[in-house]
Formats: sequence, structure tokens, C-alpha cells
Amino acid sequence: MGDNLFIRTNITDRRLQILRLLFTMSEGTTVFTIKKTQTELAKELKISRQALNIHLRKLKEEGLIRTGRGFIDITKDALQLLGIGTSEAFVFLKVLPKRREEVYNRVKELPCLKLYRVTGEIDLIAVVPQAHLNIFLERVASIEGVERTSSHIIISTLK
Repeated sequence: MGDNLFIRTNITDRRLQILRLLFTMSEGTTVFTIKKTQTELAKELKISRQALNIHLRKLKEEGLIRTGRGFIDITKDALQLLGIGTSEAFVFLKVLPKRREEVYNRVKELPCLKLYRVTGEIDLIAVVPQAHLNIFLERVASIEGVERTSSHIIISTLK
């Protein structure tokens, strides 16, 4: 267990084996989580909290959401039902050298999962949920100093 220093000492070898197996069998996903109270959601929908609770229970039974204390996750099935892609997109950005710091700071505020500064033909790579790609591109287009962008949506993971 020397290569796993971050693992707590009370984990057994069997549990570690199970975790490794689960990881190798798992599928990477993008999770969309709502962190609002049912009271807040009901108010936005202009329905009672009790009515919202009934609807949420039905959505959960249909496998469209997962709920827990203080959160609601939208499942992959729900995203497909809504016609929203669940893949990630890579957006490559070329930035004018004189505007780099300003552009970097503005792009950091946009809806992206990861943002990498790289060397070569491009300056930044943003990893964006496909569902947020349009809004990301609209906002990037308004940033002075972004010379050009190129977007690539993941169609499958090979490894």
C-alpha cells in the first residue's frame, strides 16, 4: 500500500481491491447538481413544497434524478430526455499576447470543468460540459483578446 499514501489506514485490502475493480468498471460522467432547497425550488416554480416533493419523488422513481440531503443530481437518462448531450467538449483558444492575463481571468469565470494553459499553436484548453458549450462559446466570443477558438466534442473514450 506504499503507492497509496492518500488512502486512510483503516481501509482493508479487500475494500481497496473492490474500489479498484469498481474504478476499472466505471464510466466517467459529468454530473449536473442542483444545490437549492426544495423551498427555494418550489418558490421558483410557483408551487407548494409538498407538490414539488411529489414531483421529485416521481422523477426519482423514474430514474431521472438522484436526491440527497441538500442536492439533486440530474441523471444521464434525464439529460437524454431533455435532448442535452452529456459528453465533454474541448475548446481550444488562441489569445493575443498583450491580453493574456485579462483573457485568462475572464475565461476562468465561465462554465468550464477544467482550464489548461498550454504551449504551442493555442494558449488555452477549456473542458466544457456539452450542455454548456453554446453559452461558453457565446461568452468567449465577447472577450476582447480571444483571437480564435476551435471546439471538439468527445464522441467516445478509447481508454
